[in-house]
Amino acid sequence: MLKTTNSLEDFLIFLEDKGFKFQEDVIAFIYFGKRYTELPDHLIIIAIEFTLKSQIKFDGSFYLSLLEAIKEKKINSRKEAYHFVKEIGLAI
Repeated sequence: MLKTTNSLEDFLIFLEDKGFKFQEDVIAFIYFGKRYTELPDHLIIIAIEFTLKSQIKFDGSFYLSLLEAIKEKKINSRKEAYHFVKEIGLAI
């Protein structure tokens, strides 16, 4: 994605501008994951990026599992997130 934004809303608009057309239910699920895990926007954005890069499309169960793992591992930065996904064998 290579775009740093300050908010989840800005990031979703950026993705739409790049051709990712999410249905309303997907956007609602993204925000559900944010509320469920209580993670800040920058970690939600990382989870969306990793989901799209590894699954080629938005996969809700993968996204939610990734959010839960990020929260459980107390990941706070992009660097920590990349290290974590490499550790578990995801190709990003």
